[in-house]
Amino acid sequence: MVNVNDYKVSLEKLRNNCNCDEELEFVNKLQDIYQLKGVIGQERAVKSMDFGLSMKAKGYNIFVVGPQGTGKSTYTKTVVSKKAAQKSVPEDWCYINNFNEKEKPLAVSLEAGQGKIFQKDMEKLISNLTIEIKRAFEDKEYENKKDLILQEFNKKMNSFMQDIEKVSIEAGFNVEQSQQRIILIPIKDGKAMEPEEYNSLPDGEREKIEKKRNELGKIIEEKLREVKSLQREIDDEGVELQKQTAFLVAKPFINKLKNKYNKIPKIIEYLDMVLKDVSENYLIFKSIGDISNNGNVSIIKNEMMEDEDNESLENIISMPKDMMDPFIRYKVNLFVNNENRKGAPVVIESNPYYYNLFGKIEYKTNSQSMATTTDFTMIKAGAIQRANGGYLILQAKDLFMDQFSWDALKKALKYNYSVVENIGEQNRFVPTVTLKPESIPLNVKIILIGSPEYYYILSTDEDFRKQFKVKVDFDTEMIRNQENIQNYVYFVNSLCQQENLISFNKSALAKVVEFGSRLADNQNKLSTQFNSVSEIVYESSAIAEEERVDFVDEIHVEEAIKNKKYRLNMLEEKLQEQILDKKVLIDTEGSVVGQVNGLSVMQITGYSFGMPSRITARTYMGKEGVINIERETEMSGNIHSKGVLTLNGYLGGKLAQEKPLGLTAQVTFEQLYGGVEGDSASSAELYAILSSLSGVPLKQSLAVTGSVNQMGEIQPIGGVNEKIEGFFDICKAMGLNKEQGVIIPKSNIDNLMLKDEVIEAVKNNLFNIFAVKTIEEGISILSGISAGEVDEYGNYPEGSIFYLADHKLHDYTKGLELAEEV
Repeated sequence: MVNVNDYKVSLEKLRNNCNCDEELEFVNKLQDIYQLKGVIGQERAVKSMDFGLSMKAKGYNIFVVGPQGTGKSTYTKTVVSKKAAQKSVPEDWCYINNFNEKEKPLAVSLEAGQGKIFQKDMEKLISNLTIEIKRAFEDKEYENKKDLILQEFNKKMNSFMQDIEKVSIEAGFNVEQSQQRIILIPIKDGKAMEPEEYNSLPDGEREKIEKKRNELGKIIEEKLREVKSLQREIDDEGVELQKQTAFLVAKPFINKLKNKYNKIPKIIEYLDMVLKDVSENYLIFKSIGDISNNGNVSIIKNEMMEDEDNESLENIISMPKDMMDPFIRYKVNLFVNNENRKGAPVVIESNPYYYNLFGKIEYKTNSQSMATTTDFTMIKAGAIQRANGGYLILQAKDLFMDQFSWDALKKALKYNYSVVENIGEQNRFVPTVTLKPESIPLNVKIILIGSPEYYYILSTDEDFRKQFKVKVDFDTEMIRNQENIQNYVYFVNSLCQQENLISFNKSALAKVVEFGSRLADNQNKLSTQFNSVSEIVYESSAIAEEERVDFVDEIHVEEAIKNKKYRLNMLEEKLQEQILDKKVLIDTEGSVVGQVNGLSVMQITGYSFGMPSRITARTYMGKEGVINIERETEMSGNIHSKGVLTLNGYLGGKLAQEKPLGLTAQVTFEQLYGGVEGDSASSAELYAILSSLSGVPLKQSLAVTGSVNQMGEIQPIGGVNEKIEGFFDICKAMGLNKEQGVIIPKSNIDNLMLKDEVIEAVKNNLFNIFAVKTIEEGISILSGISAGEVDEYGNYPEGSIFYLADHKLHDYTKGLELAEEV
C-alpha cells in the first residue's frame, strides 16, 4: 500500500505568515516609522538608471522596462528630476526673419532668459523707430533738405523752359503751357497770330510755318526727355534722402543693440540686415500713424503716397485688415523660453503625437478670401525642443499610437537636430507656400517607459538598438528579508501620511506583507507591484474609517482583499455554478479509469483564478503514440502540444525498451470550447494515459497540476495558489469529505501563500495538499497502488501500475503482429 501521508505538505509550509513580534519588532510606535525614500527592491534598475543618466555619449538613451504597477513611471520622474536639477539651464532659442530668404527663418540661441529680453529689445526698437523716423520726416532739417532738392529741381526746370522759349522765339513761335502740354503759336509782326489770321494765310506760307513747328517740336521733345530724366533724378534723390534719413535715425538704436549682443555673431548679422531693411522700407514707419495694444495697424496717407514704385507701401495697403502687421518682419519668435527654469528641463509628454513632439507651423486664414498665410512667428515648439538640453520622458505605448512620431524621433536622434516640419509637406502633389525653419542642434536624453512586450518588439529595430543602449529593468518581485519588510512598512506609512489615511497597526502591516508575498506567488519574496498594494491600503483605510476606529487592523485588510475579489470574480462564480449544476462535469469523489482532474488558471483583467477540467484518455492497439485531440483540432498552443509530445518519450523509456510502443492513446480536455496553452497539465494527461493503459482507476477526489519531462520529473508551474483554491472552492461547495485535495510539484511548495479558508480545512484534515517529484509518486497517490520499479531483469513488480501497463502493451504488440501476418 502507498502511504500518502509521506507526500502531504505540512501546515506550516502552506503560507509564510509574517511574525509581528519578530519581523515587525521595529514598529513600536507608528509615528516613529520612517518615511520611504527612493524605490523599493529595484537595485538593478537603480544602477542602470544612474548609469544611463550619467552617460553623455550618443545613443545612450534609456528604456525603462517593467510590468504595470511596479512604480517605474513615478521613480523615473523623481530620479530624472533630481538629476536635471544638478545640471545647468540650457539656452533659449528664437526664430528671426531671414531678410534674404523669408521662407527660411533663422534660429538663434541665447543664454537662458535672454531670449525674452531680445524679443522685448526688438519690440522697443520698432516702437522707437516708429516714433523717431516719423518725427525725422517732420523735422525742419529734413524739410530743408527736401526744399533744397525741390529748389534745385525748379531751378533746372526754369532753365529748361527758358531754353525752350528762346529756341521757340528764334524760330518765330510763342510758347504756352496748357495741362502739361506745350503749345507753339506762330508770331507775325512781333505778335502771336490769332487762329483766323493763321487760317487766312496762303497755303504755301502755312506749310512753311508747319514745317518750322515740326522741326521745333522735335527740339522741344528732346528737351522734355531731358526734363523727365531730371524728374527721375530728383525723385531718386528724394527717395535716397528718405532712406538716408531713416538709416541715420535707426543706426544709433541698432548700434546700441549690436553692442549689447556683440558676443552673438548671428544677431549682429541680423541687426545689420534690420538696419538695411528699415532704411529701404522707410514708408512703413513714415506712413503708419499709431499701433494699438492689439497690434492692429492703421494707414495714414501722406505726401509720399504718389510713390507708386514703392512696393512696401503698396503691399501694406493691399493686405486684408485681419492680417495686416508690417512690423512682423522685425519681431522675434521666442521659440523656447528657459527664463524661469532651474536646472535642465524635464518634459513629460503624455500625448506624444507628431505635432506635440516636434512642433508645428501654424497658418492664418483670411476670413474673406479663405487664403492661408504663415510667417516665422507662427512656428511653435514641441516637447522635444522644450526638452532640449535636458530630458524627455515618454510612454512607449502612447508614442506608437502615432505612425509618424517614432520614425521622426529616430531621425532626430540619429542626426542630432530638430526641425519643425508639418506632416505631409514633402508628399504633396501640388507644392504649397510654407516655411523651412533652420534646424536646431539637439542635445536631449530620451527616456521611454514601457512593458517588456514593447521592449522586445523594438529590439528587432536596428535604429532602436543604436539609440536606446540602456535598459532599466524593473523586477516584479524582491527578496522577502528584514530590510524589504521594513521598506514595505515604510511604503504603507508614507502612503498613509501623504494621502491622510488611517494608520496601520502591526497585525494589519503583517497582512500587507503577506499580501505582497501572495502577489509574488512566493513565500520568500515580495511583490514590487505597488499599485496593487496601494489599492489594498486605500480600501483597508476606507473600511476602518467607515467603522470609525483609530487604526487599520488585520480584519480590515482581509475585508479589503475579499471585497476586491468579489468585484472581479463574477465569471469565476458563473463557472463554478455550471460545475455544481452538472453543466460542466467534474467529479470530486469516487474513482474512474482513464480520467483525472486537471487544473488551469484563467485570467481576466486584473484577476486570475483556478478552475478544474476533466482530462480523459483512451488507449488502444496502434502505432500513433499519444494523440492530442486539442492539437489535431487546432485548439492547442505550441507549449501544450510540446508537453503532450513529451509523453511519448516518457512512455517509450518506461515501457518500450525491448519492444515497440504499439500504442495509440487519445487524450483530451473534456468540454473545452476554447484553446489550451501551457504544459502544466502534461502530468495529469500522463496519469490518465497510465490509468487507461493499466486499467487502474484514479481518485476523482484529487486534482493534479504540474508539467513533466521525458524522465518523468514533475516540473514547477505558475498559479499554484489559484489552482488549489479553485479546486477547494468546488469541493467545499459539493461537500468536503476529507479525501479531497490537490497534487502539486514539490518545487512549488515555496510558492504557496494560500488563503485562510484552505489552511483551516487542511488543519482540520478536511482537505489535503500533496507534493510530488516524479510521475511515479503522483500515480501512486492517485491510484493507491505503487507505480513499480523495474528490476535487474527488466520486469516490474506484479500488480504495480507499470506491470499492468506493460502487460497491456504486450497484448497490443501481439495483436499488431497477428494483424500484420494476416
